[in-house]
Amino acid sequence: MAVVEPGARVLVAGAGVTGLPTARALLELGARVTVTDGNEPRLRQLAEALPGVETLVRLESPPEGTALVVTSPGWKPTAPLLVAAATAGIEVIGDVELAWRICAARTAPPPWLAVTGTNGKTTTVGMLADILTAAGLDAVACGNVGLPVVEALGHEVLAVELSSFQLHWSPSVRPAAGVLLNLAEDHLDWHGGMAEYARAKTGVLTGAIAVAGTDDPVVAGLLAASPAPVKVGITLDEPKSGQLGVADGFLVDRAFGGDRLLRAAEIRPPGPSALFDALAAAALARAHGVATAAIAAGLRAFTPGAHRAVTVAEIGGVTYVDDSKASNPHAAAASIRAHDRVIWIAGGLLKGAKVDELVIEARSRLAGAVLLGADREVIATALGRHAPDVPVCTVTAGDDDPVTVMSEVVRAASELARPGDAVVLAPAAASWDIFTDYAQRGRLFAEAVSELGVAPDPAR
Repeated sequence: MAVVEPGARVLVAGAGVTGLPTARALLELGARVTVTDGNEPRLRQLAEALPGVETLVRLESPPEGTALVVTSPGWKPTAPLLVAAATAGIEVIGDVELAWRICAARTAPPPWLAVTGTNGKTTTVGMLADILTAAGLDAVACGNVGLPVVEALGHEVLAVELSSFQLHWSPSVRPAAGVLLNLAEDHLDWHGGMAEYARAKTGVLTGAIAVAGTDDPVVAGLLAASPAPVKVGITLDEPKSGQLGVADGFLVDRAFGGDRLLRAAEIRPPGPSALFDALAAAALARAHGVATAAIAAGLRAFTPGAHRAVTVAEIGGVTYVDDSKASNPHAAAASIRAHDRVIWIAGGLLKGAKVDELVIEARSRLAGAVLLGADREVIATALGRHAPDVPVCTVTAGDDDPVTVMSEVVRAASELARPGDAVVLAPAAASWDIFTDYAQRGRLFAEAVSELGVAPDPAR
C-alpha cells in the first residue's frame, strides 16, 4: 500500500525545521503539497527551495480535497487548523509518523532504536550513536536531536530521539527497541495533563524490546504494562536478571549476556544521570546485537553536549556550572544533586510543572537562590514554603534584555557564593520568556561569568 496515493493533496502544517524535509519527502512520493505557517519569511524560503510546493499563510482549515495533514511536532492538537482537519475526518500525523510509514513500505527498512523520557534523551541518543559507530555500523542520531527522521532513512540503523510531541503524532511507530528513561512533569500545558503526557511517552515501549528505568516505580509500572514481548530494566543499583545496572564500580549487563561493560568512572559527564543514560544506551545497543567492546569504545568516545552540566569557570574557589538544558524540575533536581552546596539559578517558563518536590529534595544543598523570568515568583513561593532559611534574590530588571538580565543574575549569584560552593544554572524552566533558547541562556551565562574576571574553561 502506498504511503500517499500519487496526486493526493497533503497539507504540511509548519515550515520550520521539519517542514522543508517533510514537504520534499511528500513531493518524492508524488503528492501535491501545500505548506502553511504564520511566518511569511519562512514560507517564502521554503517556496524558493521547493518550487513545486504551494504555500499559504495562517490557514485555519485544510484546503478542499486535502487527504492528509502532516504537522510539525510543536503544533498542539487544539490548534484551529488541526481541529478543523480532525472534524472533517482528515487524518493528522507528524513528520516522524510519515518517516515510519515510508520505512514500513520498504523491503529492508533501517531498524529504529528509540529514546524518550523527560530528561537525558539527547545524551542517551548521542551515546547510542557513538556505540553503533564504534561497532562499525552506518548509524545516525536523528529526530528531536536535530536531524529530522525523514532525512535519515538512508542509514543502516537509526538512533531516534523522540519528544512527547512527536510521539503524540506518531500512532504507528513500533521501534525495534525503545527506552523510556524517566517521567516527570513537563509540557503539561501542551498535553493537558500528566496522564496524556505519560501516554505519549509510552509509545516507545510498543515494539519488540522495551527498556525502562526501574528505580522509579511509576516508570517500572509502565514497563510492566508494555505490550513488548521482551522487557529490560535499567537501574543504578546492582542489576537483577533481565536488567542492566552498576555492580562493583562497573556497568553490568544481566539482560543480554551478563557482561561487565566498562568502569562507571569512565562515563562522562560524571554523575548518576549520565551513568543512567549510558546504561540506557548500552541496553538499546545490546538489543541490536552490539558486542561489549564496541559499547565500551563508544561510551569512552562520547563527548557531552554543550549546556549540560558543563563547568565554565572556577573563580575564588566557586565553581560555575552551565546546565541550561535542565529546563524542567526533574532535570534541575539531578543537577543540584551533583553538588554539596549550591547557589541555584532558576526560573523561566514552568509549562505547568510544580517545583515543590524539587525544593524539598534540594533544600539541604541550597546555600542560596537567584530567580529570574516569568515564573520566578512560583519558585520563590515554593522556597519560602519549604526552605525559608535559604537566601533568595529575585532579579526583576532587564526581562526584555537577555544580556542585562543574565549579567545581573550572575552578579547576584557571585555575591551569595562562598569558596566551595557551586553556582549552578539549572533553571527548571523553559527559556523562551527572555532568551531565544536554552543555548543562548547558557552562552550568556558563560559570558557573564567571564565578566567576573576569569574566562570560561576553554575545554567547554
